[in-house]
Amino acid sequence: MAGGPARLLALALGCLAAVAALAEQQQELRFKPAPAPTPVRLFTESELARYSGQEEGQPIYMAVKGVVFDVTSGKEFYGKGAPYNALVGKDSTRGVAKMSLDPEDLTHDTTGLTEEELKSLDDIFNDVYKAKYPIVGYTSQRILNEDGSPNQNFKPEDQPHFSIRDEF
Repeated sequence: MAGGPARLLALALGCLAAVAALAEQQQELRFKPAPAPTPVRLFTESELARYSGQEEGQPIYMAVKGVVFDVTSGKEFYGKGAPYNALVGKDSTRGVAKMSLDPEDLTHDTTGLTEEELKSLDDIFNDVYKAKYPIVGYTSQRILNEDGSPNQNFKPEDQPHFSIRDEF
C-alpha cells in the first residue's frame, strides 16, 4: 500500500489536532464567568398585565402562588392566540389549581379550593413552573400585607439573593 505510513501519520496528526481543538473549546467553556442573575422585582397587577403576550418581542409573564415566572420560552402555549394565553399577565393561581381558563378562575384567590385542587396546584407549581421557567419577581399580594406594609414572613422561592428590603 503506497504512502501507507505517511497517510497514517497524517491521520494521527489530524486526530491530535481535533482533540486539541476540542480541549481548548472545553477549557473556554469551563472558565467563562456565569451570567449575572436577573434581578427579581415586585409586580403590581397593572405592571404584570403589561406582559400578557400581546406585544411581539415583549417577555411573557404569569404568576402562580404570587411568584412571577417568565414563560416566554413557552410562547407556543402562552403567546398571543395560544391555548393558555388567558393565564398570562396576571396571577392565575386559582385557574392553575382548577385547570380552568374560566375568567372568574383567573385570580390569586384560593378561597374554597378542595384539598385535591390545592395538591394539584402544589404539584404543578413545583413540577412545571419552578422546574421549567425562571422566576422574575413576586406579586404585591405575596410580598405585602393588606395595609401595604412589608410581609415579614415572606420567603422567596429559590432566590437566595432576594431581599424584601431591596424593594422598599
